[in-house]
Amino acid sequence: MPRPSPRFHRYLVAYKTIVVKEVTRFARIWLQTILPAGVSMSLYFIVFGHLIGPRIGEIAGYPYIQYIAPGLIMMSVIMNAYANVVSSFFGSKFQRHIEEMLVAPIPSAIILAGFVTGGMVRGLLVGTVVTAVALLFTELSAHSYAVVVATIVLTSVLFSLGGLINGIFAQSFDDTSIIPTFVLSPLTYLGGVFYSIELLPPVWRSVSLANPVLYMVDAFRFGILGVSDVPIALAFAVIVGCIAVLWCWSLYLLNRGVGIRS
Repeated sequence: MPRPSPRFHRYLVAYKTIVVKEVTRFARIWLQTILPAGVSMSLYFIVFGHLIGPRIGEIAGYPYIQYIAPGLIMMSVIMNAYANVVSSFFGSKFQRHIEEMLVAPIPSAIILAGFVTGGMVRGLLVGTVVTAVALLFTELSAHSYAVVVATIVLTSVLFSLGGLINGIFAQSFDDTSIIPTFVLSPLTYLGGVFYSIELLPPVWRSVSLANPVLYMVDAFRFGILGVSDVPIALAFAVIVGCIAVLWCWSLYLLNRGVGIRS
């Protein structure tokens, strides 16, 4: 059996080093990075699930609290995967050690993969915590484990890439919160987390179909409950297509040194 080449070993060490750094960074301050998601989602379940849910009744044959649970889990994954990478990458720019990575004898794709994996780990960890919280309020059982795992992994990758792009263009720490506040939050709240788009008028239903978050929430809801407003194949096509676009764009920006060498 042929031994791995020295170049492969060097790349693997570089990738693992970045991932360990990223995971250690957010794990060390878990009271700020992991716990708040569990607390805030508990409030969502109490307010929307127990107080408002009984007045709404059922959606697609499920109690309201059970229907919104997959969307709340996905919302926490999206926000945390994005937040981890944008803050970490901008911090690396601010402290100027990202330049050392870029001049090292490793391709930009390895650097990109390391940051994205760190964001993915935090997103999955927070998603696990929120799922545990959800089980305190309602019953959840996977309709398709393959769809659940694929959706949550691909979504965390997608928004980790989005966070890295935000970090590349950010010029100050304030810039790292603009996209989450004015773009991510509206897309998430209007992405079918709290309702089915079948309840919307035709015009607004068409508008909702232009929201990529809808496809992620719906695919994950299908994996948990077995119901969806959009075809699952289309949902995965949208998610994978967005990942391909953002990966190529991120790699281009890193190779050009945009926001770093200028």
